[in-house]
Amino acid sequence: MLIVAVAWIYVVGLMALTEPSVVAGIMTFLIYCVVPLSILFYLTGSRRRKNKRAQAEKNPPPVE
Repeated sequence: MLIVAVAWIYVVGLMALTEPSVVAGIMTFLIYCVVPLSILFYLTGSRRRKNKRAQAEKNPPPVE
């Protein structure tokens, strides 16, 4: 999945470079790349967060 994300960043980066102004390029990159990929990585990382939380509950840190 990482290769797809890198390819998407490349495509959107090229789209942003062809925008007529710098502000439009930044907004294109943010709206078409940063926001969707952050949502995608958050949703796909939920299992990893759940496993980490379960592991932390199973092995509590030592109390001094």
